[in-house]
Amino acid sequence: MTIANLSTSVSTQTTSEKILDAAEGLFAGSGYAATSLADVADVVGIRTPSLYNHFRNKEALYGAVLDRLIDSFSAPLYELGQTEVTLEQVMGQLESVVRQHHANPNLARLLQHAALSGGPHTDELIDRLFRPMFSSPSKLEGGNIPMLGDSGLQPWAVMAFNNLVMSYVTMAPMYSDVLGLDPFSEEALENQLTLVKSLLQAVFEYKGA
Repeated sequence: MTIANLSTSVSTQTTSEKILDAAEGLFAGSGYAATSLADVADVVGIRTPSLYNHFRNKEALYGAVLDRLIDSFSAPLYELGQTEVTLEQVMGQLESVVRQHHANPNLARLLQHAALSGGPHTDELIDRLFRPMFSSPSKLEGGNIPMLGDSGLQPWAVMAFNNLVMSYVTMAPMYSDVLGLDPFSEEALENQLTLVKSLLQAVFEYKGA
């Protein structure tokens, strides 16, 4: 995209979209309780009362931020849950999710704040984002994960992979000096993808004793 096109794109963004962008960054960075509507207004460059022309209160704004993020990040999981899938499809959808989190770490950061400090819409987060991961009607060709079988550990495996993907974007910046690498660089992304895919491959290939 050229500078001219970028300027046009930014200039055509609605005030509501600018408010959502600003609120998303602030909620992800500071959490719900520590973010005020005045903070959001300052980032957008408008007066605080003007926000009420677009969102009735802070909770409504927070809910709109969550809606936009959940709709975006749940799409790969929804697609995966519609039919019986292959391991290759699982790998592809997992890569899509990892790339999404690298491109926009705000969802993972916002969820971390919600887990530690609470806030509104927590039940909605669980129902819309997490519950489908554990109750998807789709099945992998060949049945259950061989390593886990009927042990009842599959939900823990889902949780472990989900945590592995999302915690990367919240914790990796702390390791940047140790790694000598920007955790959001393309090289770091490829390393993360290689690790996650290797672990998933091992889970499906291991037959157990």
